[in-house]
Amino acid sequence: MNNTYESPLNSRYASEEMKYIFSPDKKFKTWRKLWIALAETEKELGLDITQEQIDELKAHQDEINYEVAREREKLVRHDVMSHVYAYGQQCPKAKGIIHLGATSCYVGDNTDVILMVEAMKLVRVKLLSVIEKLSEFALKYKDLPTLGFTHFQAAQTTTVGKRATLWIQDLMMDLDAVDFALSSAKLLGSKGTTGTQASFMELFNNDTDKVKKLDKMIAEKMGFKDVFAVSGQTYTRKLDSVFANVLGGIAQSCTKFSNDMRLLQHLKEMEEPFEKNQIGSSAMAYKRNPMRSERMASLARYIIVDTLNPAFTAANQWFERTLDDSANKRLSIPEAFLATDAILNIYINVSNGLVVYPKVIEKHLMEELPFMATENIMMDAVKAGGDRQELHERIRELSMEAGAVVKNEGGKNDLIERIAKEPMFGMSLEDLQKVLDPKKYVGRAPQQTEEYINEVVKPVIEANKDGLIDKAEAIRRLQYEKPDLQMAFRTEKALSYLLFEGSEKL
Repeated sequence: MNNTYESPLNSRYASEEMKYIFSPDKKFKTWRKLWIALAETEKELGLDITQEQIDELKAHQDEINYEVAREREKLVRHDVMSHVYAYGQQCPKAKGIIHLGATSCYVGDNTDVILMVEAMKLVRVKLLSVIEKLSEFALKYKDLPTLGFTHFQAAQTTTVGKRATLWIQDLMMDLDAVDFALSSAKLLGSKGTTGTQASFMELFNNDTDKVKKLDKMIAEKMGFKDVFAVSGQTYTRKLDSVFANVLGGIAQSCTKFSNDMRLLQHLKEMEEPFEKNQIGSSAMAYKRNPMRSERMASLARYIIVDTLNPAFTAANQWFERTLDDSANKRLSIPEAFLATDAILNIYINVSNGLVVYPKVIEKHLMEELPFMATENIMMDAVKAGGDRQELHERIRELSMEAGAVVKNEGGKNDLIERIAKEPMFGMSLEDLQKVLDPKKYVGRAPQQTEEYINEVVKPVIEANKDGLIDKAEAIRRLQYEKPDLQMAFRTEKALSYLLFEGSEKL
């Protein structure tokens, strides 16, 4: 509706897949799966529950009667009991055993963990897709020399591909963090109002073994290996903080990449993809602004700040539980995932269509290379019998003179020509020009790139190949909506598969 606020994360940025994970439909269907798992397990452990009742519950598992639940909630002011009532209306034979022995957190907390795990698995797929794209890019440009920068000042030469490995390495660390979070996720299970399982002990006539089995069997039915060994009414909110911090780490990596891209686009050395009809500026028609990289940085900033919400919530839970986690959690966790999904969608897009301008890179490199070559020149002159200290001092003086020409007069860097005129170096201009081969100054950058991609990254990609986005399928599914003036491209169903082949093809 145009007269009601709608989160841009929902309307503009996140993929359909991620939005569905945190949708009411997904939540309430998961609640029903949990109620079925509870009833089945209680039956298997000896409670008086019939297969007919179980079958009735399963028959209506995905048929949520929302209107009945909404009307009931207006009366009782309790969302869980409203849905218990609505489910019971559809399942008259089973209504008496729905939610038997459980508290609201049985469905609420277990569902939250399930949704976070599913969302993190989707994040993992997209993270791997970015890593794969950047790996291809790194190998393609492993040998292309480029100026390195420290303090954003020209520094020792690296290669375009080697720089990409730095972006990849951050993402590989994020992947490790994702896997750790997934491995640490456990269900709450069936713990009761304060975590003591007292109600279930009553149901099972104080049979401890059955109550212990109840926890584990429910977890297995829901696809989990284990439950938290102890809890209050809720699972520890530190789990939310762990998951949020992982997303914050991804946001950090995305920001690093996007900032580098914004600087490189300013230098005209590299650009993010730019479509044929894209508008860079509403006023300055010539501009090609790094708008996607800027959007990544913008959304990532939100995620990084949002990680504080679960941290404060975990810190401020009183005893076995307080409800001040609820409203915050409903906002902070889904939005962190939706925003992370959005920046990874953009990252997939940008990394698949990076544009490199070798001639501009070479121009900038050759403007600075004479200064960097002086160490090699000095060593060669020493080998020919020169005095290292005298040579060093003369190079220093000549460098200052050449630097003044560049900075004060806007002239060409003529340091090499100045050195060639100095008899103490004993080198002709032709000899000196041979020293200015950029590939002599990249060290092991090409080898480092190959080694890192082949030995560290590729094994991970190959091990997860089945879960990656197929390129042809991604392109086939790509559907554009009419973009607005900000060119915030979105897809109806496939934003997560946003892959560009290159500007000229679009």
